[in-house]
Amino acid sequence: MSLNNPVQLTLGVRLDDDAKFENFYVLDDNQLLIGELQREFSMLYVWGARCSGRTHLLQALCHQESAIGGPAIYIPLAEHQKFSPELLEGLPALEVICLDDIQSIVGNSDWENSLFSFFNEAKENGARMLVSANCSPKELPLNLKDLCSRFQSIPAYKLTGISDDEAIDVLKFRASRRGIELNEATAEFIYRRSSRSIDKLMKLLNKLDQASFVSRRRLTIPLVKETMGW
Repeated sequence: MSLNNPVQLTLGVRLDDDAKFENFYVLDDNQLLIGELQREFSMLYVWGARCSGRTHLLQALCHQESAIGGPAIYIPLAEHQKFSPELLEGLPALEVICLDDIQSIVGNSDWENSLFSFFNEAKENGARMLVSANCSPKELPLNLKDLCSRFQSIPAYKLTGISDDEAIDVLKFRASRRGIELNEATAEFIYRRSSRSIDKLMKLLNKLDQASFVSRRRLTIPLVKETMGW
């Protein structure tokens, strides 16, 4: 469900309905970060590997703010070619701004300069800003050194990704959030025969959930085999 503010709608970026805090599988290493995100922080930098859950958390914060009527926006900078750097103008007036994959604009002087101005305005206006990248602030190779120093000045948290052993638990957890009974054997069967990417596993779970609903059958190994052709 997209957020009901004109900027988000203009972006044409749809938020994942399932990307909410209650649907995020929290590892012990990430407890501190999750707690911080659900408090009234000012600015935070979250970094981690691809598929570690960065996008989920940024969208979760937007969903949370939207639920209480606050203006929020999520911008995937991995798709910055679709947008103009001027997009950032005026955003500091919003309550919550989430910028995903800021490493994607490294080396683009127009975006770096716009982001620098945006950062200063957001801080001055008291906006809550959450940014994500695939590396720590010190490792972010921005050309604009003043922007580097800005990111290095705010709290940064590393988001620990899911290991192979934990992925089956994540699959069962997300299934239970949907009201699906998924036993250990079926979860392991799905995991061993599919992509190890959490994102792709969730898409697969969506497909299996639909097949279970349409056929009015429990999600078992035979149903998985029929649906996936395995």
